Parts: sequence; C-alpha cells; structure tokens
Amino acid sequence: MKISDILNEKVISVDLECTDKDDAINKMVDLASNSGLMIDVEKVRECVIEREKLVSTGVGKGFAIPHGKTDEIKDIVAAFAVLKDPIDFDSIDLEPVRFVFLIVGKESLLNAHIKLLSRISRLMNKDEFREKLEEAKTSEEVLKIFTEEEETSFES
Repeated sequence: MKISDILNEKVISVDLECTDKDDAINKMVDLASNSGLMIDVEKVRECVIEREKLVSTGVGKGFAIPHGKTDEIKDIVAAFAVLKDPIDFDSIDLEPVRFVFLIVGKESLLNAHIKLLSRISRLMNKDEFREKLEEAKTSEEVLKIFTEEEETSFES
C-alpha cells in the first residue's frame, strides 16, 4: 500500500494552526475524519491519544507521526499537515514539530499499518523532501510531492 493511496486533498492541510501537541492531535483527527472512513470519530481520537501517552510520536527532524489502531474505521485513515508554526511535541531530538502525519489502522491490518509507518518515516527522514513540503502552498501540491517521492524512492 502506498501513502498516496491513503491521502487525498480532503485530509491534507498546509498552514494548520495548532497551539500544542494535544491541539495538533485533535485537529489531525478532525482532518482525517474528512476521509469518511471513520465509524466513531471520538473512539479514533481516544486510540491516538492513548498511544501518544505511551511515548511521544515526535520522531525528530521536525516530524511527528501520531498513530493508533482501532476497528472504529472502515479502512486505514490518514491525514497530513504542515503546521503554520512549529510546536513542542516532546520529540526525541527535543526539536519543535512542523510536519504531522496521522495514521490509524485496523486491529486486523497490523502488517499494512507497520509498513506504512516505516514508509512515511523513510520519506520524512529526507531533508530535501521536507523542504519541498515546507514550500507547498496547497494540499494538491503536498499530495503531488508525496506521490512523486514515492515513485522515485520505492519499487512498486
């Protein structure tokens, strides 16, 4: 499964305004609800917040990947945002976060969930890729950047 299979313009935001980590997670779940794939938005929100309590998903280099697993979705749900201003996310490198990629998988699709987390992390680890995302002005541009990077970085 490709990142571009789970993202579309409705679940991407550029210049998302967030005050802190909790606000970011709540806004990302709301953004992801635009997918129409959530059965119970509040249960999805709860599973992501509970996962975040275990250990921060601020993985470094200005990037966070809050995630969770629940059967309160019809299929894998995702959202991506470039934040208007970086926020503290308790990241492992102590740097503020500018990019947030939310992913919620079904309990029964653990393998696909792990592969997507890995794929997202590998892309977001590239300085040049993050720079392109930071310059994107629209959700369409962000989606195009993800699609093109996936085509050059991963075999189909």
